[in-house]
Amino acid sequence: MVSALESIPSPYVELDRAAWARLRRAHPMSLNDADLARLSGVGERLDMQEIEEVYLPLSRLLSFYVEGTSNLHQVTSNFLGEAPERTPFVIGVAGSVAVGKSTTARILREMLARWPSTPHVELLTTDGFLFPNAELTRRGIMHRKGFPESYDQRALLRFVAEVKAGQEIVTAPVYSHLTYDIVPGEHIVVHRPDVLIVEGLNVLQAPRLRADGRYGLAVSDFFDFSVYVDANIEHIRSWYIDRFLRLRKTAFTQPGSYWQRYAALSDAEATATADEIWRTINEPNLVGNVVTTRGRASLILTKGRDHGVRNVLLRKL
Repeated sequence: MVSALESIPSPYVELDRAAWARLRRAHPMSLNDADLARLSGVGERLDMQEIEEVYLPLSRLLSFYVEGTSNLHQVTSNFLGEAPERTPFVIGVAGSVAVGKSTTARILREMLARWPSTPHVELLTTDGFLFPNAELTRRGIMHRKGFPESYDQRALLRFVAEVKAGQEIVTAPVYSHLTYDIVPGEHIVVHRPDVLIVEGLNVLQAPRLRADGRYGLAVSDFFDFSVYVDANIEHIRSWYIDRFLRLRKTAFTQPGSYWQRYAALSDAEATATADEIWRTINEPNLVGNVVTTRGRASLILTKGRDHGVRNVLLRKL
């Protein structure tokens, strides 16, 4: 017997890799091998074919969305009798640790900036809105770093709202993956972009229920489009462990690295340590907080074991 939920039509159009890739026709590729090397993440499979077949059509679609949204704002301003103002187009990019969302965000920034309608594209990761380690320790949630409660949600919400409101200059804190903490006194400055990409674990979360029984605003309320990078959990676990092993020989060895104590581990010890971190922190956060937001995305990129995108789900308008 089919449940009522199962009988509801999907809000998405699903295209396999080949069908999606055909949409790139008539749109020129403007990246080269040097760009590819600069944009690739640690341990990720990324080649020019992947960019051409997946990200080129996505960036072109997004440029159309930007143009269409701008036209809609113009119509609304005319209706209200207001002077039209350019409003930044905001894109959210969500997904698990190690799934490749940061690389996706970097590629989109690079490619969108090459379309005439979106020359000025800024990228912000929500890591800068994590509470400093001292505050996480004070609250007793250092072991839940990356979970929703470890972020200064009010500050993040204010930042995105100010960008969306068209403020000329908006600043955000800087996070160091080397020291695993907020960098005191440093800020990222965003100058009224055409497009702002906001990348992070929890950016698609729904509004929270407040103490007074009403729902507040969520960061995703300010998004014009959102992307969720998806994959099988066991594949992501494997990618996380592989990345940990690579970083053990590179970033973990740098002076001042928070992770320096792991640099001398043997392969077996490092694998066991990475697996424990995944099982006790990253997987519970993914299952409990991140993957639950997948259905709120405008577009879902689903990856296979080799890190390559296998199919695309685009939400119907």
